[in-house]
Amino acid sequence: MRDARPSTTAQRVAMRRAAHQILDSPRVLDDPIALPILGPEAAAQLESERGKLDIPVARYFRAFMVVRSRYAEDELARSIGRGAIQYVILGAGLDTFAYRNPYAESVLRVFEVDHPATQAWKLQRLAAAGIAIPPSVTFAPVDFERQSLSDGLARANFRRDAVTFFSWLGVTPYLTREAMTATLAFVASMPKGSGVVFDYAVPRSSLSFLGRLAFDRLASRVASAGEPFQLFFEPGALATQLRSMDFQSIEDLGTDQINARYFKDRTDKLRVRGQLGRLMSASV
Repeated sequence: MRDARPSTTAQRVAMRRAAHQILDSPRVLDDPIALPILGPEAAAQLESERGKLDIPVARYFRAFMVVRSRYAEDELARSIGRGAIQYVILGAGLDTFAYRNPYAESVLRVFEVDHPATQAWKLQRLAAAGIAIPPSVTFAPVDFERQSLSDGLARANFRRDAVTFFSWLGVTPYLTREAMTATLAFVASMPKGSGVVFDYAVPRSSLSFLGRLAFDRLASRVASAGEPFQLFFEPGALATQLRSMDFQSIEDLGTDQINARYFKDRTDKLRVRGQLGRLMSASV
């Protein structure tokens, strides 16, 4: 993202989550905050663009955006069963979990980590929509070019001795390899039972001809927004890296697995397509 500006991709992702609430039934992710946080103008835009939003390509993108949030929240619930009492949302954008959190403050504390400009923008959106900020959520602004995740969380009274679950959605393709490795090392340093969910992109060379064309269009769009793709992983190599860092219980979901778990037997054609994006979870 450009310095001192909120993330353009965060806005686009939020629009797709909101569109899911309007267009798709049953919902993969039930999010009553998705529309209000965008404001009335964005909501009106979604209503006026229903036709554009329901073409196949738009459905495929929307499906991936909502399913990765659903997957993260499913894995969070499992992590709480393993003793997690903290939830860190890395690159939170306009994520709404903290404002529809079903867990009591005594059960789960939520930390939203993001660039200061994007976080300030989110706070403005929350205030404009009249969405209350629960006492269970803490904002941890971190400029990763100048600050470490550890330092940013420490200032937010994060407990390094507590079992913690991390979600990291829509971020890794924009990182350097060093930044991703450093963040995974931080997660791996947490107490046993901690875990992480993230999505990642595979190399362009591993895609089909049509997949490469779709990749090129998407890459051009995000680059023009100042947020170019730069990091890709072969699934096997990434799993090997995680094991070398002492992560356990690694799950890696591609398109077929995602569709079988979350989109089976739907009649509205909402599903994930293509092989570019994958979902991964791992525990310590």
